[in-house]
Amino acid sequence: MAALAAFGIATAPAMAQDMPVIAAASDLQFAVTEIAEAFTAETGLQVRLSFGSTGNFARQIREGAPFEVFMAADESFVAALQDEGLTRDAGDLYALGRIVVMVPNASPLVADGRLDTLARMLADGQITRFAIANPDHAPYGMRAREALVTRGLWDAVHDVLVLGENVSQAAQFALSGNAEGGIIAYSLALAPEIAPRGSHALIPEDWHAPLRQRMVLLNGAGAVAEAFYDYIQQPAAREIMERYGFALPEDG
Repeated sequence: MAALAAFGIATAPAMAQDMPVIAAASDLQFAVTEIAEAFTAETGLQVRLSFGSTGNFARQIREGAPFEVFMAADESFVAALQDEGLTRDAGDLYALGRIVVMVPNASPLVADGRLDTLARMLADGQITRFAIANPDHAPYGMRAREALVTRGLWDAVHDVLVLGENVSQAAQFALSGNAEGGIIAYSLALAPEIAPRGSHALIPEDWHAPLRQRMVLLNGAGAVAEAFYDYIQQPAAREIMERYGFALPEDG
């Protein structure tokens, strides 16, 4: 289940207002945490962050969850919610994501982007567990499956897959020591909390559909949510996104 993280505020009297909850895809765990901290430091405004799979958030929004901003890992989920009248508008494209193969430091698997070592070790029966996010509702899991299909490895890897509820949990599984590796978000592989624990390599982006990440204000979003939404598109926030490996769109 998604975890909530609250950030400190500068002036309590001005912050009697409610803090909006931002539903953010799990690949944003470290980048958007930094952005929210910078937003609070600059404005004195506070938001709460909830990280989880895009598909699960879309379902929760349909069920009336009180989110004010939705930062999806796949823009198709935003488009569907817009069609159902649950968003203010079509939103804005805020990033383009990538996937990587990541292996823990002690793994015999080599992090090569074309998955040649994975193919060889699967053929030799040397892979016992390999982690991806659940492709039924997590966009990064969907793209991992597409890449494995493109490489011709889906059938071979299927029986040893360990599925994370979201890509953050898939990263935990991949680096747990109980798996030889996994396919996770580039943004997570670059995070200082994760990078020292293993090695990674980018998977060719033409092996899967693009990860066009779109955000949107949901119906009922208030002024603080609007301010945070605008802040994400400003240079300071965009620099943080770029540092975590996201390509930045020129416009939405």
